Amino acid sequence: MIPQASSMEEIRQRRRRFINHLYGLHAKLESGRQHQTAEARRELALLRRSLTGGRQEADAYAVVFPYDPPVDEQQAWLLVAGLFALHPQPRPRRTPDPSGAQRRPSPSIGVSMRRLVERRSSAERRFLQLLGVDHTALPHYLRQAVQLLHTENIPLDYDRLLNDVVTLMSEHHDLERAHRVRLSWARDFHRQTRETPADVPAAPAT
Repeated sequence: MIPQASSMEEIRQRRRRFINHLYGLHAKLESGRQHQTAEARRELALLRRSLTGGRQEADAYAVVFPYDPPVDEQQAWLLVAGLFALHPQPRPRRTPDPSGAQRRPSPSIGVSMRRLVERRSSAERRFLQLLGVDHTALPHYLRQAVQLLHTENIPLDYDRLLNDVVTLMSEHHDLERAHRVRLSWARDFHRQTRETPADVPAAPAT
Protein backbone atom coordinates (compact mmCIF):
# COMPACT_ATOMS: atom_id res chain seq x y z
CA MET A 1 0.00 0.00 0.00
CA ILE A 2 1.41 3.40 -1.08
CA PRO A 3 1.05 6.16 1.56
CA GLN A 4 -1.09 9.18 0.62
CA ALA A 5 0.75 12.45 -0.01
CA SER A 6 -0.26 13.96 3.33
CA SER A 7 0.81 10.88 5.31
CA MET A 8 4.06 10.66 3.32
CA GLU A 9 4.94 14.23 4.27
CA GLU A 10 4.21 13.45 7.90
CA ILE A 11 6.54 10.44 7.70
CA ARG A 12 9.26 12.61 6.18
CA GLN A 13 8.88 15.01 9.09
CA ARG A 14 9.33 12.13 11.53
CA ARG A 15 12.47 11.06 9.70
CA ARG A 16 13.84 14.61 9.86
CA ARG A 17 13.16 14.86 13.60
CA PHE A 18 14.95 11.56 14.15
CA ILE A 19 18.00 12.57 12.12
CA ASN A 20 18.02 15.94 13.90
CA HIS A 21 18.33 14.00 17.15
CA LEU A 22 21.32 12.05 15.80
CA TYR A 23 23.07 15.21 14.64
CA GLY A 24 22.29 16.67 18.06
CA LEU A 25 24.34 13.89 19.63
CA HIS A 26 27.38 15.07 17.68
CA ALA A 27 26.69 18.63 18.80
CA LYS A 28 26.65 17.44 22.42
CA LEU A 29 29.97 15.65 21.90
CA GLU A 30 31.49 18.94 20.76
CA SER A 31 29.69 21.11 23.32
CA GLY A 32 32.49 21.16 25.88
CA ARG A 33 29.90 20.49 28.60
CA GLN A 34 30.83 17.43 30.58
CA HIS A 35 27.28 16.26 31.27
CA GLN A 36 26.14 16.61 27.65
CA THR A 37 29.29 14.95 26.32
CA ALA A 38 28.90 11.98 28.69
CA GLU A 39 25.21 11.62 27.77
CA ALA A 40 26.01 11.64 24.03
CA ARG A 41 28.81 9.10 24.44
CA ARG A 42 26.52 6.76 26.36
CA GLU A 43 23.79 6.96 23.75
CA LEU A 44 26.19 6.51 20.83
CA ALA A 45 27.71 3.48 22.54
CA LEU A 46 24.23 1.91 22.79
CA LEU A 47 23.62 2.57 19.11
CA ARG A 48 26.97 1.12 18.05
CA ARG A 49 26.33 -2.06 20.00
CA SER A 50 22.88 -2.33 18.42
CA LEU A 51 24.51 -3.20 15.09
CA THR A 52 25.40 -6.64 16.47
CA GLY A 53 21.68 -7.49 16.77
CA GLY A 54 19.89 -9.54 19.40
CA ARG A 55 19.57 -8.01 22.86
CA GLN A 56 22.00 -5.27 21.90
CA GLU A 57 19.56 -4.08 19.23
CA ALA A 58 16.88 -3.83 21.91
CA ASP A 59 19.05 -1.32 23.77
CA ALA A 60 18.60 1.10 20.86
CA TYR A 61 14.81 1.02 20.94
CA ALA A 62 14.66 3.74 23.59
CA VAL A 63 16.58 6.04 21.25
CA VAL A 64 14.74 5.25 18.01
CA PHE A 65 11.13 4.48 18.89
CA PRO A 66 10.25 7.82 20.55
CA TYR A 67 10.40 9.25 17.00
CA ASP A 68 7.70 6.80 15.89
CA PRO A 69 9.20 5.08 12.84
CA PRO A 70 6.59 3.46 10.57
CA VAL A 71 6.55 -0.28 11.17
CA ASP A 72 8.01 -1.12 7.77
CA GLU A 73 10.84 1.42 8.31
CA GLN A 74 11.93 0.30 11.77
CA GLN A 75 14.93 -1.75 10.69
CA ALA A 76 16.16 1.02 8.40
CA TRP A 77 15.98 3.58 11.23
CA LEU A 78 17.80 1.25 13.63
CA LEU A 79 20.49 0.57 11.04
CA VAL A 80 21.08 4.25 10.27
CA ALA A 81 21.21 5.06 13.98
CA GLY A 82 23.94 2.45 14.42
CA LEU A 83 25.81 3.72 11.37
CA PHE A 84 25.69 7.27 12.72
CA ALA A 85 27.16 6.04 16.00
CA LEU A 86 30.03 4.46 14.06
CA HIS A 87 30.73 7.74 12.28
CA PRO A 88 29.08 10.71 14.04
CA GLN A 89 29.09 13.89 12.00
CA PRO A 90 27.84 17.48 12.20
CA ARG A 91 24.91 18.35 9.97
CA PRO A 92 26.17 19.17 6.43
CA ARG A 93 26.02 22.77 5.31
CA ARG A 94 23.34 23.51 2.75
CA THR A 95 23.87 25.96 -0.08
CA PRO A 96 21.44 27.20 -2.75
CA ASP A 97 21.64 25.93 -6.29
CA PRO A 98 23.85 28.32 -8.37
CA SER A 99 20.82 29.12 -10.54
CA GLY A 100 18.98 30.29 -7.44
CA ALA A 101 16.07 28.03 -8.33
CA GLN A 102 16.24 25.68 -5.36
CA ARG A 103 18.51 24.01 -2.87
CA ARG A 104 20.84 21.39 -4.28
CA PRO A 105 19.77 17.78 -3.68
CA SER A 106 21.42 16.10 -0.72
CA PRO A 107 24.51 14.13 -1.78
CA SER A 108 24.25 10.35 -1.65
CA ILE A 109 26.76 7.92 -0.20
CA GLY A 110 28.17 7.69 -3.72
CA VAL A 111 29.74 11.14 -3.26
CA SER A 112 31.38 10.11 0.00
CA MET A 113 32.65 6.84 -1.46
CA ARG A 114 34.14 8.70 -4.43
CA ARG A 115 36.14 10.83 -2.03
CA LEU A 116 37.20 7.70 -0.16
CA VAL A 117 38.46 6.06 -3.36
CA GLU A 118 40.55 9.16 -4.11
CA ARG A 119 42.46 8.29 -0.92
CA ARG A 120 42.12 4.50 -0.98
CA SER A 121 41.75 3.03 -4.45
CA SER A 122 40.96 -0.39 -2.95
CA ALA A 123 37.69 1.04 -1.59
CA GLU A 124 36.18 0.99 -5.08
CA ARG A 125 35.65 -2.75 -4.72
CA ARG A 126 33.72 -2.13 -1.49
CA PHE A 127 31.46 0.32 -3.27
CA LEU A 128 30.79 -2.06 -6.15
CA GLN A 129 29.88 -4.75 -3.63
CA LEU A 130 27.55 -2.31 -1.89
CA LEU A 131 25.77 -1.60 -5.17
CA GLY A 132 25.33 -5.27 -5.95
CA VAL A 133 24.04 -6.76 -2.68
CA ASP A 134 20.39 -7.46 -1.98
CA HIS A 135 18.45 -5.84 0.84
CA THR A 136 19.21 -8.66 3.29
CA ALA A 137 23.00 -8.20 2.97
CA LEU A 138 22.86 -4.41 2.78
CA PRO A 139 23.40 -3.74 6.53
CA HIS A 140 26.69 -5.68 6.55
CA TYR A 141 28.12 -3.87 3.53
CA LEU A 142 26.90 -0.46 4.64
CA ARG A 143 28.58 -0.99 7.99
CA GLN A 144 31.87 -1.79 6.24
CA ALA A 145 31.57 1.29 4.03
CA VAL A 146 30.78 3.63 6.93
CA GLN A 147 33.68 2.25 8.97
CA LEU A 148 36.01 3.10 6.07
CA LEU A 149 34.53 6.59 5.79
CA HIS A 150 35.10 7.04 9.51
CA THR A 151 38.74 5.98 9.18
CA GLU A 152 39.32 8.75 6.64
CA ASN A 153 36.93 11.20 8.36
CA ILE A 154 34.86 11.64 5.19
CA PRO A 155 31.42 13.16 5.81
CA LEU A 156 28.16 11.41 5.04
CA ASP A 157 24.69 12.93 4.70
CA TYR A 158 22.46 10.94 7.05
CA ASP A 159 19.20 12.59 5.97
CA ARG A 160 19.74 11.25 2.48
CA LEU A 161 21.09 7.94 3.74
CA LEU A 162 17.97 7.25 5.82
CA ASN A 163 15.66 7.98 2.89
CA ASP A 164 17.69 5.71 0.62
CA VAL A 165 17.98 2.88 3.16
CA VAL A 166 14.22 3.01 3.80
CA THR A 167 13.67 2.38 0.09
CA LEU A 168 16.26 -0.38 -0.12
CA MET A 169 15.09 -2.22 3.01
CA SER A 170 11.34 -1.73 2.72
CA GLU A 171 9.28 -4.78 3.62
CA HIS A 172 7.31 -4.19 0.43
CA HIS A 173 10.63 -3.80 -1.47
CA ASP A 174 9.75 -1.93 -4.64
CA LEU A 175 12.43 -3.22 -7.02
CA GLU A 176 12.09 -0.28 -9.39
CA ARG A 177 12.53 2.33 -6.64
CA ALA A 178 15.43 0.38 -5.13
CA HIS A 179 17.09 0.25 -8.53
CA ARG A 180 16.73 4.03 -8.89
CA VAL A 181 18.46 4.52 -5.52
CA ARG A 182 21.37 2.33 -6.59
CA LEU A 183 21.61 4.16 -9.90
CA SER A 184 21.76 7.50 -8.08
CA TRP A 185 24.59 6.20 -5.85
CA ALA A 186 26.49 4.98 -8.92
CA ARG A 187 25.90 8.23 -10.80
CA ASP A 188 27.16 10.30 -7.87
CA PHE A 189 30.19 8.03 -7.52
CA HIS A 190 31.18 8.28 -11.18
CA ARG A 191 30.28 11.92 -11.74
CA GLN A 192 33.36 14.00 -12.48
CA THR A 193 33.54 17.13 -10.35
CA ARG A 194 36.13 19.87 -10.26
CA GLU A 195 35.59 20.73 -6.64
CA THR A 196 34.27 19.28 -3.41
CA PRO A 197 30.43 19.43 -3.40
CA ALA A 198 29.30 22.40 -1.32
CA ASP A 199 26.79 20.30 0.57
CA VAL A 200 29.50 18.04 2.00
CA PRO A 201 31.98 19.71 4.36
CA ALA A 202 35.62 18.96 3.68
CA ALA A 203 37.31 16.65 6.15
CA PRO A 204 39.52 18.54 8.59
CA ALA A 205 43.23 18.48 7.95
CA THR A 206 45.23 16.06 10.07
